[in-house]
Amino acid sequence: MVLRLGYVQTVGAHQYVAYGEEQRIEPIALPAARGTIFDRNGKDLALSTPAKSVGADPSVIRDRAAAARSLARVLRLPGHEVASKLATDTHFVYLARQVEDEVAKRVEKLDIPGVLIFDESARLSPAGDMARSLLGSVDLDNVGVAGLELRYDDQLAGDPGEYMVERDLEGRTIPGGRHLIDPAEPGDDIVLTIDRSLQYATEGILAEQVRTTGAKAGWAVVMDPRSGEVLALANVETDPTTHVVGNTGNNLAVTQNFEPGSVNKVVTMAGALEDRLVAPDTELQVPDTLHVADHVYTEAHSLPPRMTASQILSRSSNIGTIEIAQRLGMPRLDEYLRRFGFGQRTALGLPHEEPGILLDPDNWSGTSIGSIPIGQGISVTAMQMLLAYNTIANDGVYVPPTLLRATFDAEGERHPAVPAEGRRVVSPTTAAQLREILAQAVTAGTGQAAAIEGYHAAGKTGTARKPQPGGGYRDAQGNYHYVASFAGFIPADDPQVSIIIVVDEPTTSAYASDVAAPAFARIGRQALRTMRVAPPAAAGAVGTLPPLEEPKVRAEPALPPTTTTTAPATTTVPGATPATAPPASPTTPGAPPATTTTAPAPARGG
Repeated sequence: MVLRLGYVQTVGAHQYVAYGEEQRIEPIALPAARGTIFDRNGKDLALSTPAKSVGADPSVIRDRAAAARSLARVLRLPGHEVASKLATDTHFVYLARQVEDEVAKRVEKLDIPGVLIFDESARLSPAGDMARSLLGSVDLDNVGVAGLELRYDDQLAGDPGEYMVERDLEGRTIPGGRHLIDPAEPGDDIVLTIDRSLQYATEGILAEQVRTTGAKAGWAVVMDPRSGEVLALANVETDPTTHVVGNTGNNLAVTQNFEPGSVNKVVTMAGALEDRLVAPDTELQVPDTLHVADHVYTEAHSLPPRMTASQILSRSSNIGTIEIAQRLGMPRLDEYLRRFGFGQRTALGLPHEEPGILLDPDNWSGTSIGSIPIGQGISVTAMQMLLAYNTIANDGVYVPPTLLRATFDAEGERHPAVPAEGRRVVSPTTAAQLREILAQAVTAGTGQAAAIEGYHAAGKTGTARKPQPGGGYRDAQGNYHYVASFAGFIPADDPQVSIIIVVDEPTTSAYASDVAAPAFARIGRQALRTMRVAPPAAAGAVGTLPPLEEPKVRAEPALPPTTTTTAPATTTVPGATPATAPPASPTTPGAPPATTTTAPAPARGG
């Protein structure tokens, strides 16, 4: 006995001290306060609020069955669920997370030894589902699982702390016992480039456009082309059952590949101008049809037999663009597509961002030199395409996009985001020529519906067929489905706002001039007003900003289409373009069949 006592008191003392501490000392995690997400003006977009959670140490609870019945009644949970948790052989289980304060008080009144009530935080979006797809979400442990919450989780999360408390076997704190607090380190606040009011207006206008055109979905991006700052990013979808149009959790502007159609013609023209193969006033003979390999390309609308390079782009000539692409050649066209950022993810680093689909020149078919220049047989994201237009707006310099303006650490110190370096894609001369041509597309070409009173806008329409599962562009019923888009910037001679609108499978009209260009004008007015861009004197209305529009309620049921140009939508695989991607009919890819055109050429176009 003496020897055993000596051993316990000396050699084995540390072992028994550890046993005792394990029974008495209970570590409680102290969650760190998650940082707030602000818009560019300091308005809350996502923040954390205090919340109560309920847990238990089952080893301390004597009558687990009775405790389970009482707790289940107060927590409004199934009794078997609570009983199962209390039956575990552990020192801690969660019973309910982030409950209302009144529920927490009722649990406290039960006075069950071993049941714990502790503070956590719940994530709150003050503006509801606004910017839902962009901001993303967190799980119950406040860990980012989607969107910017996931992208910047390391900065927002902070470092959790720990509270060590000494309790007896009844779960009561031991007076004079050991208490140790390792405080949590709160996460950083982040300031985005997004403008909350412009984001709301963009979502409202886009949702209304999707509803009135009977489309499946729509997405839009508004940027400052000089800095690469994203000012608004909206994604809406139509519920196929209820026909209600509302915000979606899918960030379609960066996750959805689509064949861009005629908005891609600007890259073909940029390469030809840069390599001095054509000048804006170079005239070309443009036939009604053109044989390329085994396919016959046609125009989407009636055009003159002879046009300048400027007219070919501004009036969206398919044949003229292909002729210019043939002068440029396959290797150089591919090089310019990659220079403009296609085929690679942007610098945003958003979850699930797509790089687009850009074939290696070795895999081009005979018809690729006809299809790719006019935006078929290539897939991009809306963000990639807008960055190409930003390059033209920014004197030929590609500026990487950004969503982050600054961060604030726990001490309140501001750390501005480091701007990414740009790279030259085309010369300032080529960019200036393209800006003038794109301005003509709005004043006298296919983009007239994108005009904004008092300003010179520049941009391009795009109407493209959607590839269907199994290859080709026709669905099982033999019909085409379309994506309509418009990309551009304002003012044309001093771009300060750039916008892209994409409308997926509109049913009232397939033409971008009818579907996407009007939304560009409406969002453009909002953006110019929000960013305080005064109209130039030459454009008229000096010193007067366009009036703000009140966006209509987003969650409004879709109206039945007055006319139908496509069959009911089928499930498609985004960007599932075959290597050859030849259209399945003798009409021109990138535009609806010419027989459907009833208006004069300037009013419509791909």
